[in-house]
Amino acid sequence: MSTLRQEIVRLFDAGPRAKDDPQSLSIFLRFREALTRGEIRAAEKAGDQWSVNAWVKQGILLGFRLGQLEERGDSLSFVDKNTFPPRALRICDQVRVVPGGSSIRTGAFVAASVICMPPMYINVGAYVDEGTLVDSHALVGSCAQIGKRVHLSAAAQIGGILEPVNASPVIVEDDVLVGGNCGVYEGTQVRARAVLGAGTILTRSTPVYDLVRGELHRASAERPLVIPEGAVVVPGARAISRGKGQEWGLSLYTPVIVKYRDEKTDQSIELEELLR
Repeated sequence: MSTLRQEIVRLFDAGPRAKDDPQSLSIFLRFREALTRGEIRAAEKAGDQWSVNAWVKQGILLGFRLGQLEERGDSLSFVDKNTFPPRALRICDQVRVVPGGSSIRTGAFVAASVICMPPMYINVGAYVDEGTLVDSHALVGSCAQIGKRVHLSAAAQIGGILEPVNASPVIVEDDVLVGGNCGVYEGTQVRARAVLGAGTILTRSTPVYDLVRGELHRASAERPLVIPEGAVVVPGARAISRGKGQEWGLSLYTPVIVKYRDEKTDQSIELEELLR
């Protein structure tokens, strides 16, 4: 992939002039195919740390620059860049997409045994690994990295990010349960086997209080918010301790780690294998 990477960076750096390169579209299409097959991805884990592949995000942005608007659809009409059409899945992909208005964009990797319940959406650059369930009204944003056997419950929102190109996308590791109406945004990392209770919202500006270990988890300028492995996070509140907020008895939303995953937790969130 080193040659492909060099070509993508060269075309991205060329700005609007990239359209004048006669090879630009064929280079992008090779890039898009590798992205769709999961041969390249926006972020990768080495050891315990995730690193961003900025050139992959540059390639996606290049596709928008090279694309032209085109009309699609019959009874329902759509207008989008022709460089990122809806992905057409086949039996050989071994991905279940239940009828009802779901869409996966070309340039998203969706592994075999993934289940997609309608309506849901997976955006370009996303990576969704084996055995994951994407439930109704769930969103997997651009470049989000979703691990194996993840359950994205109904209306879960996994934020996307393309710019700045060196910014970390949202990462949800293996065996995580994301409850209904949860939102995970702004490069937050949810480590393996964590559980997010329904309605939990995680952002860079929201600190997470760990009642079990007596710790405070927050993002910094160099590091995203990281939810520890096996943590069970639920929505909570903390009182405003001064000013009018205190006088009026107000509190602010805050996520709280109330326990770490155990056998009882595993039994309560186990997916029914017959669904697969």
